[in-house]
Amino acid sequence: MIDIRPFSSLGAFSNSWLTARHHFSFGDYYNPARMGVGRLRVWNDDQIAAGTGFGAHPHRDMEIITFVRQGAITHQDDTGSEGRTQAGDIQVMHAGTGIMHAELNREAEPTRIFQIWIEPDQLGVAPGWQMREFPRAWGEGLQVLASGRPADSATDALPLYADAALLVGKFATGERASYALPAGRAAYLVAASGEININGQTAAARDGVALRDEPHIDIEAMHAAEILLVDVRDEM
Repeated sequence: MIDIRPFSSLGAFSNSWLTARHHFSFGDYYNPARMGVGRLRVWNDDQIAAGTGFGAHPHRDMEIITFVRQGAITHQDDTGSEGRTQAGDIQVMHAGTGIMHAELNREAEPTRIFQIWIEPDQLGVAPGWQMREFPRAWGEGLQVLASGRPADSATDALPLYADAALLVGKFATGERASYALPAGRAAYLVAASGEININGQTAAARDGVALRDEPHIDIEAMHAAEILLVDVRDEM
């Protein structure tokens, strides 16, 4: 099953400093057909105006990944962690027993991020935050940037308390990649830029692609593309 979700069909929110699109039901946007994919619950496409951001707010028992597409985001939380994550890099926050954090755009330009929430397998963990630079080049295929899968424990991926993984790759026009999706797992894929073909179907930049019962995912970049894929257990 492949479900292409055009960018224009996503939930929308905007105010004086935030322009957001919601791939799944979130906030005031509710679509019973889009409640998540497996353990993946949130995929927000946010643009944050310069000098603004999300003030301190709480989370609990959620794995939250932020992928920065443009600009940078500055994180602060009540565990004492603080750091700046810039375009191309990611941060992971374990909400665990509870964390209060802020996400601020201290840059002179808008910041664009994808924020991804995954339900954890371990509840009540100690809250925490990490970020890492992940230099990537064209032609290296999909790389694991964050994971809680046992098979990825020896990599330098940021750890997750969830049987899930985020993979990212930069693909030149015409470049292909294949990804195996075992039974009992689901994937959600977004091209941050460019146009892609997935198992014979076309998706434009920032469209969502939900995949279930597709043992092999064949991806081709129709135009140069940066691709994100989240692999999760297929259970609600």
